[in-house]
Amino acid sequence: MTITHNLGFPRIGVQRELKRAVEAYWAEKMDADELEATGRALRLRHWQTQADAGLAYVPVGDFAWYDHILEWTALLGAVPARFGQPSGEEVGLDTLFRMGRGRAPTGTPAAACEMTKWFDTNYHYIVPELVPQQTYRIARSYLFDQVREAQAAGHQVKPVIPGPLTWLWLGKGDAFSQGAGDPGKLALLDALLPVYAEVLQRLGELGVEWVQIDEPILVLDLPDVWQNAYAKAYQQLSSTATATAGPRLLLATYFGGLGNNLNVLKGLPVQGLHVDLVRAPEQLNDILSVVAPDQVLSLGVLDGRNIWRTDLDRIRDQLAPVVAQRGDRLWLAPSCSLLHVPVDLAEEQTLDAELKSWLSFATQKLDELRLLAVALDGKEDAVTQQSLQAQRDALAARNRSARIHNKVVQQRLAQSNTLSRERTPFTERIALQQIKLGLPAFPTTTIGSFPQTTEIRKLRREWKQGALSDSAYEKAMQDEIEHVIRFQEKVGLDVLVHGEPERNDMVEYFGELLGGFAFTQNGWVQSYGSRCVKPPIIFGDVARPAPMTVGWSAYAQSLTNRPVKGMLTGPVTILQWSFVRDDQPRETTCRQLALALRDEVTDLEAAGITVIQIDEPAFREGLPLRRSDWQAYLDWAVDCFRLSTSSIRDDTQIHTHMCYSEFNDIIEAIAAMDADVITIETSRSNMELLGAFEDFHYPNDIGPGVYDIHSPNVPKLEWMVDLMKKAAARLPAERLWVNPDCGLKTRGWPETEAALVAMVKAAETLRYT
Repeated sequence: MTITHNLGFPRIGVQRELKRAVEAYWAEKMDADELEATGRALRLRHWQTQADAGLAYVPVGDFAWYDHILEWTALLGAVPARFGQPSGEEVGLDTLFRMGRGRAPTGTPAAACEMTKWFDTNYHYIVPELVPQQTYRIARSYLFDQVREAQAAGHQVKPVIPGPLTWLWLGKGDAFSQGAGDPGKLALLDALLPVYAEVLQRLGELGVEWVQIDEPILVLDLPDVWQNAYAKAYQQLSSTATATAGPRLLLATYFGGLGNNLNVLKGLPVQGLHVDLVRAPEQLNDILSVVAPDQVLSLGVLDGRNIWRTDLDRIRDQLAPVVAQRGDRLWLAPSCSLLHVPVDLAEEQTLDAELKSWLSFATQKLDELRLLAVALDGKEDAVTQQSLQAQRDALAARNRSARIHNKVVQQRLAQSNTLSRERTPFTERIALQQIKLGLPAFPTTTIGSFPQTTEIRKLRREWKQGALSDSAYEKAMQDEIEHVIRFQEKVGLDVLVHGEPERNDMVEYFGELLGGFAFTQNGWVQSYGSRCVKPPIIFGDVARPAPMTVGWSAYAQSLTNRPVKGMLTGPVTILQWSFVRDDQPRETTCRQLALALRDEVTDLEAAGITVIQIDEPAFREGLPLRRSDWQAYLDWAVDCFRLSTSSIRDDTQIHTHMCYSEFNDIIEAIAAMDADVITIETSRSNMELLGAFEDFHYPNDIGPGVYDIHSPNVPKLEWMVDLMKKAAARLPAERLWVNPDCGLKTRGWPETEAALVAMVKAAETLRYT
């Protein structure tokens, strides 16, 4: 009988119950006991859903209050000193939240830990802070408590923990300046492994049979010293497990192929291996050649990162020989944790039946996994045969659907190579822009959005439901825009924004106005902490039927003599933050998006908008994990940005924004985008990211963020001045802007007002010192 399991399940709840609970706790509207009860109810529901799908093992430890890497860091006792963790005591929930967001109902606020993207996904993890001679201990009991909880509910569990080498690779510290692959971090392994061994021993004492230990860095380009460290680390863990009758280890890799790291696995003393056959189907034969006969091989055959139904017949044909060869030593699973997809398609009541039949969310993927296992075992009954036929019918209907293709879009795309991507050299453009804009030294701006209040969200909701007329809605949005403009004038910002009250999300808003997109009611996925997003679905060719932002931007500009930025989301980011059709290359879809945005940029300029920001926070996120694949991606990603921006006059200023990215290795591509101004997130990293721009002698203007908007803490004036002085020591002062790290959508008005007043004063201080 084919064994099925899962690497992880969405933790937020189908109605975002976890988000609401933690935010109520932060606001002190819910106590810790109520919060714990909500988490327990969610875990029990999710375990039961997975057990009902026939999984042999349900994952435990994939649940996290804020982030699973942060949970593990706290378990290891690796709490930075500024959070005041008492020696030898359990790391509490509020310490966890202060590490993640800088503040909790108890404890002194402190600078939150750095946050960055989880490999090439839109999920953000909290970066471990590494210190030489760090000591580790089991300082948090959540994993063992949840194992007992699941076992008491009658489930066969498989705890999920980050591997020691992956955890170290992801960590940062002042003493480790050579990036993720700094070999100096491996000196911490000797102190780390005994704690891992103790965790495995405790799990063994709880009767755990298997532990999933995630090592996704094995799909990266690893230096030899890191490859060599695997044998030492896993020999020690395996010896401990054997000596204590501990659990067997399933080493899990995902997000790509093993490539030259395949040699690491030869003779590695683990009892099982999981690999991703969705991202790297070509690696199957190589994997079969190194997996020992007595090792379990888990194959990730369903896409854990996209929402399309799977061709189960194709996979069955591919796997049939492997089943015959490996028998019960073959396990099947999604490619990675289902954290990256929505919870349950059954919650969608407004999607049309045809489109809905093409989709598969986390719950449905488990059903697909069960169907595949039954088909491989040759135990199809009438119900299973009917389900398999429905799967075939849905795939066939999608392939022949007329709604996917738009001949006008395809013809324009075919002719797009004739469109210019060039602008006049920056030194000439910036002089003309300065004459038009007349900005002071250290000009100030924000990234785009202002606080999205309960009242704003209520207005949008009522309008969409038909309870508010178009005219009443437009007047309400205009009133909010005027409020934001007047506030910015009062504070003294130099380049203003309209605040984006009409936008539910920086990607979803545009998708709603473009052809080829569809939307869900409850297709939420976690981005970071309590922040959830509802990615659009790109199912067909992308077209722009009408202008999307021109009316709102033109109205805002009519209210003030100061320049107001037109705000757009870039083509790469719309692509990355959507569920993208898988029937054509992503590059093709991105160019369709770029052509639509090119038209919007042209219309904004014609409406009198002199500064246009095209955000590309996902630019680096889309970078392939293997360096050998980078150039092809960077070529088309840069081309798409330039295709979007190159239709305008020299005195119209183009901004872009990027966040939570390591820029060193792609700085040439960022420069090739040729935006007049780039704003980046640097406050949590203490301007560390500017090193790439300094070393490269980045030629255009740059705004390093001085206000961490992912924390409710209001930055002090002196802190922001100090950050900008650090920036001015690295880059020409005449090229520097002053701005927050990111948009202000998630912040409240009181903290926003205080922070922006301080930010403008910081810029004024810099101008006169």
